[in-house]
Amino acid sequence: MRHAPPTLTSDCSLKVAIACTLLFSAAVQAQMKPTATPAHTVNDWQFGVVLDAGATSRALELGARGQGLQLGHSDLSAAGSVGNFFKAKLTGVAETHEGKLETSLEEAWLETTSLPMGLQLRAGRFASQVGYLNAQHPHADDFVERPLLYRALLGGHWSDDGLRLNWTAPTSQYLMFGVEAFRGKRLVAEASNAPGTLGAVALVAKMGDDFNRANSWQLGLSHIRNRRQAAVEDHDNEEEHNEHNGAEFSGRNTSMLDATWKWSPDGNNRAEQLKLGFETARTTSLNLGPDYGNRHQSHTLSAVWRFNPSWEVGARTDWLKVSLPDEDHPTGKIREHALMVAYKPSHMQTVRLQYTTQRDVTGFEAPAKNAVQLQYVMAFGAHGAHPF
Repeated sequence: MRHAPPTLTSDCSLKVAIACTLLFSAAVQAQMKPTATPAHTVNDWQFGVVLDAGATSRALELGARGQGLQLGHSDLSAAGSVGNFFKAKLTGVAETHEGKLETSLEEAWLETTSLPMGLQLRAGRFASQVGYLNAQHPHADDFVERPLLYRALLGGHWSDDGLRLNWTAPTSQYLMFGVEAFRGKRLVAEASNAPGTLGAVALVAKMGDDFNRANSWQLGLSHIRNRRQAAVEDHDNEEEHNEHNGAEFSGRNTSMLDATWKWSPDGNNRAEQLKLGFETARTTSLNLGPDYGNRHQSHTLSAVWRFNPSWEVGARTDWLKVSLPDEDHPTGKIREHALMVAYKPSHMQTVRLQYTTQRDVTGFEAPAKNAVQLQYVMAFGAHGAHPF
């Protein structure tokens, strides 16, 4: 259990087509290379496909999945070495939004593999490593929908164009510091007086260790400086200014804390594991008027127990409170509770049934509701290792 360092428009469809062409070309070249090809060539490249399909009885407030049959975060990816000093990854995504199938190029990055002193540099389009969940693809989550914290403040899964520099300390305890600089357009799509190239900066620190063979932990701190925060006058205009994959509620500064603890007998987490997770976030400087005391905040607490290699059960509770430029409802609130059971006949397949209820909903159009969701995830080929 040791730690390892851890939509769109026609031009996006063109990007996906180009990415798929590159993947196909690389695959053909890999087949044509002789077996004596040296290491760190196209032969190192691996390809994978993930299908995420599901059905939802009723759409949740701020949810990513609409009512009925939906295609979730499904992707086609390729990853491998580029020469002796770099590795790269391409990921194209297809998913259903408001009844329409949409595609995007989610990842296209190049990363160093041999910088000295524990340094690592990444450039291109990639998911920010803020929080616990954002760096992983949604289909790898323990629940059908991401917590309200991510859905409201990060657009569910924040990936962007930019640069990342990480430093991992040469210590027995896992300790990593990172800085990311992004365009920020995929966090806030439209913004008044938006900067040209540097729209958001994220600072991240992660640490973790094993208490003993059975217990391990990880703690993360993140801060986002959002220079693309739009100056909006009301909630409707804010929604106009943000793409559906952008943050529903944004501000100039967002601070996050995440803590995770895992237990498994003798360190064999494939046979049995209990995972407890907590995350909290606060967003300030909202551009809602002269009162800079306004803020958005959210907390989430989850527990997932793998009691058998093929079965998991989990529970999660979320709380969201946001400031709204609305005289009738200056504050929006949601409490959400979810229960799930998942059957995993192999590490490549998951069938998940989830019941979710939203209570104490104020400031939103949709009333409190209950939803039942059935999800099926199947992976083909290679797929990246999950973080801690």
